[in-house]
Amino acid sequence: MSVRATAHKFADACKAGKFEDAEAMWAEDVASFEDMDGPMREMRGRQAVHDKGVWWFENHTIHKSETEGPFVHGDQFALIFRMDITRKSDGERIKIADERFFYA
Repeated sequence: MSVRATAHKFADACKAGKFEDAEAMWAEDVASFEDMDGPMREMRGRQAVHDKGVWWFENHTIHKSETEGPFVHGDQFALIFRMDITRKSDGERIKIADERFFYA
């Protein structure tokens, strides 16, 4: 499958809220990096990244979510996610300005 086709398939799954379908496209050695402190700053491997996602959805209420893209460049693509969420731990409502995933 071409990078462009992969990008659109992944983006379509995210836009439809079918994150399991997007996750099925991950490589076994998928990695997740966030600009934050703590044990989830860098996660490696399909199970670890999956578990991080499960934790995230269990600990946040999503009020609105938008996915923009894909933006394909050579052998990579990016998606932009904008979310309005409330953290269940403290009830603080926050906005995620964007989150980017890169495929190589």
